[in-house]
Amino acid sequence: MYSNIVKFKELHIPKKILDGIKAAGFSECTPVQALTLPEALKGKDVAGQAQTGTGKTAAFLIAVFSRMLKMPPPERGPSPRALIIAPTRELVVQIEAEAKLLGEPAGFKILSVFGGVDYLKQRDQLSRQVDILIGTPGRLIDYLKQKVYSLKKTQFLVIDEADRMFDMGFISDLRFLLRRMSPYNKRQSMLFSATLSNRVMELCYEHMNMPEKFSVTPEKITVEQIEQEIYHVGLSEKFGLLLGILRREQGGRYLIFCNTKAEAERLEVLLSANGISTAAITGDLHQKKRMKVLAHFKDGTLPVLAATDVASRGLHIDGVTHVINYDLPQDPEDYVHRIGRTARAGAGGRAISLACENYVHSLESIEDYIKQKIPVMNITEEMIVTEYQRRAVRSRTRGARPRSKSFGQGSTKFTSKSGTSGRGIDKQGQRGKQRKNTFKKQSGRLEKKR
Repeated sequence: MYSNIVKFKELHIPKKILDGIKAAGFSECTPVQALTLPEALKGKDVAGQAQTGTGKTAAFLIAVFSRMLKMPPPERGPSPRALIIAPTRELVVQIEAEAKLLGEPAGFKILSVFGGVDYLKQRDQLSRQVDILIGTPGRLIDYLKQKVYSLKKTQFLVIDEADRMFDMGFISDLRFLLRRMSPYNKRQSMLFSATLSNRVMELCYEHMNMPEKFSVTPEKITVEQIEQEIYHVGLSEKFGLLLGILRREQGGRYLIFCNTKAEAERLEVLLSANGISTAAITGDLHQKKRMKVLAHFKDGTLPVLAATDVASRGLHIDGVTHVINYDLPQDPEDYVHRIGRTARAGAGGRAISLACENYVHSLESIEDYIKQKIPVMNITEEMIVTEYQRRAVRSRTRGARPRSKSFGQGSTKFTSKSGTSGRGIDKQGQRGKQRKNTFKKQSGRLEKKR
């Protein structure tokens, strides 16, 4: 494990970037930064492996910005100087925010592109030329095919969360982009990932120029500050146990992972119906709503977020006190990425897993992967809530949907049966009377005419 303390001012970093680092509140390098920055600042290609939340994003941004200030820009044209590729929209947004903070004193023009938001607006911004382009593979390819920009003269390439690119089926898209870039010996490339598997290293050797490989604490896959525990619970008592945990340990910020979209949405409804303000984030959630939900979760006005694995990477949120695996993941790597959402930046955190009969079979492979046994916790009858609202209460008005308070105003409130039971019916009755009166008037006019 790397233990030497390295300060940013000791490295060959331009003053403007040091000003950005100071504005971000950084002074000392994290282990992955201390290992990779000296080589990356020399212009060497780098492949870095480290746990989530250890400063990988700042590592490649500081290196790229520093090199951009020292190197002359290419001839003016449609190619961004740097391309950063990430697998998820959330990660792209996070990288852009950190890039603007670190690069503001240098005056770099930074743009992010991803699906789910205004397509034409992003296209127009990209056509005006940018210094740093950050995006997901799909949207980057769309604009590249339309010749909105080019990669022929791009000087720097960063691939973030490379192993996730494979997991999400983006590897063919990634290769499409790489084949349209300048040759590997005419650009500097950096690849960062939580794991450097054989398939990731194959990508490095194919599209990078003899990269220096760095691994930080590979013998310890999970962060030591995370307090892990597991409950073996029957499927029928699973939600009752979850509700008991949330009620017993109030005041935290909870990220709850489910294996399916349907289960995440079900938890949103059930927890909200039982007085716990909750929102669900899944793969098909509209981007504007997704960003709004994440903003409320980040500022603490939304205490509980239910998510599928689309959110297990790219969610860089400080202050997540608990990660709960409502469903044990079937892929051991997903377990590591999920629980890595807590205990960030040296803080502590808890990872609680509920092992039911549907998913307990993956426990053995998870423990083999993390090279440790997850402590098993005893369950008492008092821990399981048995009396709870089992569905969202709907009004008697046909077609009515449950209404909720805005974020930060307490728990989500559903329309009760007694609250509006007559309103919809009264309106329908009034409309019926109006139609009858209109019909009588029209009939009277017809009789007079006759």
